[in-house]
Formats: sequence, C-alpha cells, structure tokens
Amino acid sequence: MKLNYNKAEFTAAYGKFSQLPPPQRIEIAFAGHSNVGKSTLINKLFNRKNLARVSSVPGKTATINFYGLENIYFVDLPGYGYAKVAKTEKERWSGLIEGYLNSDRDLRLVFMLVDMRHKPTAGDIQMINYLIDTETPFVLVLTKADKLKKTERMNRMEAFKDEIPCFEEMHVVPFSSMTFEGVEELRQIVEDIASDDSRDK
Repeated sequence: MKLNYNKAEFTAAYGKFSQLPPPQRIEIAFAGHSNVGKSTLINKLFNRKNLARVSSVPGKTATINFYGLENIYFVDLPGYGYAKVAKTEKERWSGLIEGYLNSDRDLRLVFMLVDMRHKPTAGDIQMINYLIDTETPFVLVLTKADKLKKTERMNRMEAFKDEIPCFEEMHVVPFSSMTFEGVEELRQIVEDIASDDSRDK
C-alpha cells in the first residue's frame, strides 16, 4: 500500500492520558529519550519541514501528539529522562507514556529511538525491556548515524550487542536526518503495516 506521506497532518495533542479518545485507527508510536530526534524523524518520514515541531530544548514534547495519515495514527510519545524538569512534570510524562502503552489501543508497532553515538540510557533499557516483556512489536531506530565515522559506527554496533538485551535479534535501522539513511526502510515498514490492516478489513 503506497502512502502519500505529504498528506500527513497534525491531529491533536493530549497532556493527560485520560484525555485520549478511544482508538479509531491502527497506531504506530515513537518512543525515546528527550532530544533523541523523534520530531526530526517524523518530519523526515513525512517529507515535511515542521509537521512535528523540532526544539533544541530537550523535553519540549510534553504531550502525546497524534498525526493522521489514511488508516494510521502516528503517535509521538513524550521524551523521557530529561533531568531539568520538576518531579511532578516527570511523573505526568511517565503517566502519559505508561498509560498509553498499557492501554488497549490498536498499537501495531513502536519505533524505539536510541542515539547511535552513545551507550543507551537507563531509560532506554527500561523501555526496551518493557517492549520485550509485553511482546510489543518494535523496531530499534539508531538516530544521528551520520555523526559517526565508519570505524566508530562499527564499534558502537559491536558495543550495542552487550549494552542492549537481545540486540542481535532485533530489527535495527540506522537513521540520519542529514543523509536520509533509513528513511525508505522505515517507510516500507509503515506501508507493510498499512497494507496488513487493509487486508484485515
């Protein structure tokens, strides 16, 4: 199923889990640490400059943001792990993320973003373990791939085998907003999910 990504549009933002409407379409979510590049990835996927607002300030996405395209909602979850935020705000964010992931929505896939340049954070590992434990389908997207030289990249990929549980069994997609690496592969994954849903109906 070929999607027209240019037709994606921002639908709504919710600051509390209780505000979320009942599921109406299949959903694909984006999860990751603050400033890992979720908004940038969404914009590249949809070939738009600022469909998702990109901020240089970590922790800017403090709501669950929904973007609609045909039979799919793309769900941008708040970034976790940003230190300079009040405890009550952190609790609200984690309530949003946990509430969403634990709810009975038609969640087909999570794009789990990790910064390729660094060892995964404790929050990354916690999220990956959660996805594995709940058997939630996910793809590991390694962002900022262009920032590494070839040898550094090989070293990081090797290190991930020890740092990330079950790394060698995962579907891993290196991604760069500068070189567009990974964009077509991620779009193909989305299109496969959209096609499966069409066949199910």
